[in-house]
Amino acid sequence: MERILITLIISALFCLRAEAQKIDLDSAFTELDRAIKLSPEYVAKKQEGIDHLKEKLAAANELRTRFRISHELYEEYLAFSNDSALSYISRCADLARQAGSTALVGECLSEMAFQYSNTGMYDEAAYTLQQVDSTALDRTGRAAFAHAYNHLYSELAYYSHEEPLRQQYRQLARHYEKVLLAEADSNSLWVLQRKEMTYMDEGHTEQSLAFNNQWLKQVKPGSHPYALTTFYRYLEYSLRGDSLQMMYWLTESAVSDVRNAIMDQGSMWELANLLMAQGDIDRAYRYISFAANCATRFGTRLRSWQLSPILTAIDTKYQQYHEHSKQRTRVFLAVLALLSLGLAFSLYDMWRQHKKLRAAHAQVHEQNTQLSTLNYQLSTLNHQLSTTNDYLSEANSVKEEYVGHFMRLCSMYIDKMDAFRKRVNKMVKNHEYEDLYQLTRSQEFRDKELEDLYVSFDSAFLNLFPNFVSDFNALLQPEERITLEEKDRLNTSLRIFALIRLGIDDSSKIADFLNYSVNTIYNYRARIKNGALGDREKFEQQVREIGMPT
Repeated sequence: MERILITLIISALFCLRAEAQKIDLDSAFTELDRAIKLSPEYVAKKQEGIDHLKEKLAAANELRTRFRISHELYEEYLAFSNDSALSYISRCADLARQAGSTALVGECLSEMAFQYSNTGMYDEAAYTLQQVDSTALDRTGRAAFAHAYNHLYSELAYYSHEEPLRQQYRQLARHYEKVLLAEADSNSLWVLQRKEMTYMDEGHTEQSLAFNNQWLKQVKPGSHPYALTTFYRYLEYSLRGDSLQMMYWLTESAVSDVRNAIMDQGSMWELANLLMAQGDIDRAYRYISFAANCATRFGTRLRSWQLSPILTAIDTKYQQYHEHSKQRTRVFLAVLALLSLGLAFSLYDMWRQHKKLRAAHAQVHEQNTQLSTLNYQLSTLNHQLSTTNDYLSEANSVKEEYVGHFMRLCSMYIDKMDAFRKRVNKMVKNHEYEDLYQLTRSQEFRDKELEDLYVSFDSAFLNLFPNFVSDFNALLQPEERITLEEKDRLNTSLRIFALIRLGIDDSSKIADFLNYSVNTIYNYRARIKNGALGDREKFEQQVREIGMPT
């Protein structure tokens, strides 16, 4: 037994350390606020499930089926609507009587009595339990019977003002607790809950937390049992004085209650009470108002009676808080008015001083403006001179390159013409008139010479402007850019704009050089400009600036 307790304590301590690392109260409050905002949707979903069960009950004919569905409706209404829950558990008892099952009748009456005592109807609970034939109960019924009596006497002991009577109720509650522990399954939530409460009452929070860990593993996160489990966890951390953990688990319990459309909002009003004590009046007011609306829908005098003093206290503090805020606001406005008045006098004095300085500054500013204008004009002239020098330097470079190139080209053509003269002279001398006629009649010689001319032009131009093709494509839209089959040869479009780059922009001159019509040259120029990336009217000027120093 000692080994089991040691294992449970170590498990609890491990969980404590793991939880301390991941607690974020701000996120927990954000989740709760979001759940409250979505509460109408959760309530509508809950009501939809209840309506579906009611439809199944109306269609059911078999007694056992009607009992099962009625009991499901009782469980759905248990924390949603007190009157409806009592109505359906009463119907279950009637159906059990029709079936002739005294044990089942007793179990239903025990559940009814528990609901009575849970909502402050202690006389009704005691009267209902007196109607139970305890000798006819099975083990499950005896556990429910003992659970109902234990809860009734625990509640009476808590609210009784007479000490002898309180001690008597506590003794009876302990008696039925022993019966409950003997009759119920050792792993049932009832048993775990009672053992946990026993350890808490004795101040052994390590052991109670160990049982809570076991309980927590058996419930689905976010479910109504999970809300009850986390509420007990809050109580344990409260006994330990761990304010961060207790607030976190109480908030977890409240979130689960809201998401399950629980109208018996114990966790919420307890959380509101703690927040009020901590001075978080706005949040406490929102939460207690929500809990009060839920209690009204649940329909019990006990919850309204429990909430009333808390709601009144929070409302009083809320009003005091806002009145204090108003007073602070009035003081702040008064101070602000005095500061504004002082600022106004300061500004007036500054304006007078500024007025004196402005006259002196105006004269200096005028002189500075004139000097700045002269500097700007000088800078502009220097820039223009520099640009002109760059143009002249580039023009001289291009001129020298092309003069040398075309001198070599002219020399080569003189040699070719002399060779052609000698060939013609020989053919005339040999009377080869027909061959001479065919030679002079063919365009082959002319075409070859033109091709050689263009090859020479391309080579010379790309030598002068090696980045011309890439710079030219950068001025075009992506789909209009030109890809050359041979990197050292230009196509017709590029030759046209190469000539424009060299300063030859007359379409007739370009047409003569490239052996095209003027109209064809115009169409080439227009088509390329239509694919320009920027303003087509500035395109040719941008081409003329390719390769120029910046």
